[in-house]
Parts: sequence; C-alpha cells; structure tokens
Amino acid sequence: MAKKLLQINPVMRINTSTGRIMQEIGDIAMRNGWESYIAYSKGRDGIEKPCNSHKVPVGNKLDTIIHGLATRFFDRHGLASKAATKDFIKQIEEIKPDIIHIHNIHGYFLNYQVLFDYLAKTDIIVVWTVHDCWLYTGHCYHYSFAKCDKWMTGCGKCPQQRLFPASWFVDRSAQNYIDKKNAFNSIPHGRLVIVPVSEWIRGEMSRSFLKDCEYRVIHNGIDLNTFTIRDTKAVKDKYGLNGKRIYLGLASIWSTEKGWDDFMEMSKLLNDDETIVLVGVEKAKIQDLPKNVIGITRTENIGQLAELYSAADVFVNPTWQDNYPTVNLEAISCGTPVVTYRTGGSVEAITDQTGVVVEQGDVKGLLNTAREVASRGKEYYQEPCREYALQNFKKENRYADYLKLYDELVCRKSGKI
Repeated sequence: MAKKLLQINPVMRINTSTGRIMQEIGDIAMRNGWESYIAYSKGRDGIEKPCNSHKVPVGNKLDTIIHGLATRFFDRHGLASKAATKDFIKQIEEIKPDIIHIHNIHGYFLNYQVLFDYLAKTDIIVVWTVHDCWLYTGHCYHYSFAKCDKWMTGCGKCPQQRLFPASWFVDRSAQNYIDKKNAFNSIPHGRLVIVPVSEWIRGEMSRSFLKDCEYRVIHNGIDLNTFTIRDTKAVKDKYGLNGKRIYLGLASIWSTEKGWDDFMEMSKLLNDDETIVLVGVEKAKIQDLPKNVIGITRTENIGQLAELYSAADVFVNPTWQDNYPTVNLEAISCGTPVVTYRTGGSVEAITDQTGVVVEQGDVKGLLNTAREVASRGKEYYQEPCREYALQNFKKENRYADYLKLYDELVCRKSGKI
C-alpha cells in the first residue's frame, strides 16, 4: 500500500513560492510511490488550479473573511476557523496520512489550537517547514527590521501590531505567544521535525520556545534550467542598457525592509555610466524614479527575468530582513555575483566565488563593493557562480532531501531504524 503525504498551505498556486514548492514536492513524492494530498484555503485559492496531487479544500470565502476580521479587530490570527478546522480533521481521518507536512498554517484558514490538539493525540508524523518567523512569535512574521527580541522570552506591547497579520485595535501578542507555545509544543518528541529553510532561522529558533524540537535544515532550491546563463542582447536593447554598468535589484513588493530606500540613496552616488534596474516596482512609482534608475513592474516572462539576471554586472540585495532569499540563488545561477547586506539567511549563498557581504545600512560600502565586484569583469564570476548553483541550488535535490526525511521518519516509526 502506498504511503500517504498530506501537505498544508493557504495557497497552492504555482505563482506563489510556497504553493509551487508544495506542488513540486507532491510531484516528486508521487514519482517515488507516495500518494500525495494538498490542503489549501478554498477561501483564498478557490479557483480551480492545475494540480497533480489530490486537492483538499479547507473552509470557504466567508470563513476567510471572518478569520480576517478576528485578526484585524481582536489579534486572533490562527484562532478563528474552528468549524473549518474540525471539518478538515475529518478529512485527515479519511486520508490517514503517514506524513503531514505543514508549510504555513497562518493564512486566515485554520485554527492552530484545534489542529494541534488533534495532532498531539494521533500517531501521525508532522514535518513543518519554516518559511518565516510567525510560529514562534506572538504576532509578527519577521522581527529583524523592528530589532525586537521579545520572542525570546514572551511577547507583549508588539511594535508591529499593525503590520501583517495586522490588528487595528487589540494587542494580544502576549497571550498569542503563550497559546502558540502550548500548542506547538504539544506533539510528543519524535513525531515533529521542524525544517528551517536557512541556518539563520535555525539559530534563531534555538533561542525560542521551540528550542528543544528536532530540526533538519533544508534550503530552498530553484529551477536551474530556467535560471541559467542567457544571451543578453534582446533585454539590453529593450531597456536601453547597452554601455551601462548594471546593478540589478528585485522584489515582489518593494519596501524599506527590502532595501528601497537604500537603492534611492545609492542612486545619488552613481557615475554616468552606471544604472540601477529594479524589478517589481509599482506603476505609480516608476514616473518618480531618478533618471539613473530604471523601474520594471514585471518581466514579460520568467525567461526575460533570467536574461536580466544574466545582463546585470552585479545583483544588489540591500534587504534588512530575510530568511533565505530566492533572488540571490536565481542571480548566482545566471552567472551574476551578489552583493548583499549581512542580513539573516541572505548571506548563506555568498562565498568568495559568488559575491560579497556588506554591513547593514552601509550604502556607500554597498556601492563601492558592487563597483569592485563589477570591475573584476563578469568572466571572473560567471562560471564559478554557475558551478556553485549546480552543486547547491538544484530544486530536485532539495525535494529529494524531503523524501529522504519522510522515509527516515516512517522507518523510525515502524522501528526499522
């Protein structure tokens, strides 16, 4: 009888990073003899999407709205949706999975107290991939930019109350911290393995209320066939980049935390032959950009993005909070070195062959380092970057790491190891 894998995430769409990762893990699991199920928020991802795994919709649009209101008015994110979660548990009992792999349960669709009360009483193995910091804080999904360390001892008077998942009136972070600590520590030792996506977040969690859990770090991977060294003539012609030294930046949503302000400061220091290209810029912001900054809302396709990575002399990532940014991997895979701040897991793909790390907030140092890297010439970094990517970033290898973990845990449960 085939082993069964049930993954959980609010969205399953492949144009989201966690949705794509979840679907691709499901695909490789099925190729290795597993039966794959994917649970997702019907209220957030209700349109039918291609998916090779069995789909398990949770809740509905109304439930998602009510959960959102509970978050906004009472700071109870992850504590609404009781009925939807109980219905989901009935589906779990019908599926009888060998492994439940959680990606995100924050997303306005599950009640973590109800879910973990159930999981603690079963013998199902739980693997939890940590994509952000929400599971061990009283409110926020990241705290680096706010320079907050309350999560180490107990939250309260949250400095990010009005940031995602925003609460407009109530600060319940102290109680949320206690609720999460009790729920997430309820699964007996040996049945929960936490998988941080970076060594940085693993280190952070060693100081959290989950410090005694079992951990395995598995970095995210990327598609090395898509993100590869490409011909750059077309993209340079399209955006008028010929004869320019190109400093590329990319974000799905630009913000101070992602380095927008730093790029604007950097633009004031550029020489005439230098230009900054930023991808992911809102249309309304493009017309106000300095003349030496080219804003692109989005590329026409993923191939053109790979061409931009390939065309850049340096990929610059002045992020102030990040776990393990995929953009660094994509740039390196396209043969382009990275200059980034010493921030979280952003440094973990950086070696002497793939880029340089600069201290946070040192905009002049950021630019001077980017110039120094660019002056060595693309040939100096291109092949070493690509080779490093081939050895470390292949997504199929990272998904295989999950399969090895699943098999190990199933064998351990059965007493075979």
